[in-house]
Amino acid sequence: MKHLQLIQILALMLLAPITEGREAAAHPVLDLTHHPIAILCLGLFAFAYVLVMMEEVLGLRKSKPILLVAAIIWVLISILDRSLDIPQVQVNKLLRADLVEYAELFLFLLVSTTYVNVLDERNVFRVLCLWLARRNLSYRRLFWVMGIVTFLLSTIVNNLTTVLIVSTVVMMIGRDNPRFITLTCLTAVIASNAGGAFSPFGDITTLMVWQDDKVNFDQFFPLFLPALANFLIPALCIYLAIPKGTPPLAKASNLKVKRGSWFILALFLLSICIAIVFEQFLDLPPYLGMMMGLSLLMIYAYHLERRRKEECFDLFHQVRDVEWDTLLFFFGVVFAVGGLRYLGYLSLASHAIYENLGPSSANIIVGVMSAIVDNVPVMLAVLHMDPEMDLFQWQLVTLTAGVGGSLLAVGSAAGVAMLGQAREYYTSLSHLRWAPVILLGYIASIAIHFWLNGP
Repeated sequence: MKHLQLIQILALMLLAPITEGREAAAHPVLDLTHHPIAILCLGLFAFAYVLVMMEEVLGLRKSKPILLVAAIIWVLISILDRSLDIPQVQVNKLLRADLVEYAELFLFLLVSTTYVNVLDERNVFRVLCLWLARRNLSYRRLFWVMGIVTFLLSTIVNNLTTVLIVSTVVMMIGRDNPRFITLTCLTAVIASNAGGAFSPFGDITTLMVWQDDKVNFDQFFPLFLPALANFLIPALCIYLAIPKGTPPLAKASNLKVKRGSWFILALFLLSICIAIVFEQFLDLPPYLGMMMGLSLLMIYAYHLERRRKEECFDLFHQVRDVEWDTLLFFFGVVFAVGGLRYLGYLSLASHAIYENLGPSSANIIVGVMSAIVDNVPVMLAVLHMDPEMDLFQWQLVTLTAGVGGSLLAVGSAAGVAMLGQAREYYTSLSHLRWAPVILLGYIASIAIHFWLNGP
């Protein structure tokens, strides 16, 4: 019941006047960048991100430092405002606006990951793994099967959840060949980021761009061929290093999908369709459609519990197993970046990058930056800068921020998740060895976007 109360509280918070948040966003940004307290805030954010990037080494969950620093930044902002006699009302409006922005994304991701957890509990992915293992496919064929499945699956399920599913299957099938696991997991990170770049559901960055009305639902699809090139070029190079041979046949197993699995999968797809209809035709936020989809799942869970108690599942147990570290990490990012925006750093960066270099060069640089800092805060910063750009440029930055995160293992949520899931096989160093061919795919995707979609 605690989880239900959490969802209800967040839903009530979203009922706060959104116009108030828009007024806060439209308010002139202060230029406090040279004040010592502002410089301290920037330094704290940089330090927190160093700890985030060292998560694999330190064993410190990435949400912990960024949540702490986000809170400290706003405490320092409050102290700074009081010292300069700046009214506190504006800070409160900005915080409410950031809360609405976060809660919209939170509810959308909460529903999608809950559905995936339920499907996992119903044995859907384990049965898929056994089915693949029994096909007697070679390692090289399995490499392509998993890569293509990852690319396509990440368009519906976000790239973070996709790599968690795929890595589990890869490690079960290739447990006797560590090299196969390493290279296939690496390709899965690239494929998930590429697949997520041309779908509003594929990545947190694309979801933010869609919900911010920068790119409409159908305007993501011209990015398909650039994203496909970003996946295929490095995959073709990595394929040459995949070992030959065939994994041993899986032992006979009586494992089957549990009752209601395919109906739940249909409900998941229906939930996504409802979210699209809400946004495209009813001018309602997509998260509301996803919450409607969650209610359908809850009703069906009740039906299963009434019909066959041995087959029932605890839906809130699946909510508990959602990737809370990533969701809380994103909370910290939203509020920390919001604090830097209030202090004037995003306006300063927008002038230095977009006005001096032009949107095309700036958006390509954003992709490279997303490999170092993580694409979520980089895209969030761009949306808060709100530079004057046409549809082509917003598509470009959506593409570069999505696929640019593949340049380094820590550049995307998918890479960070894979570092934890397949830590014995996939490391930052193993990813870095293939950085040149990943960079080649990055350049090719941009070139194809200019060729196909350019003015």
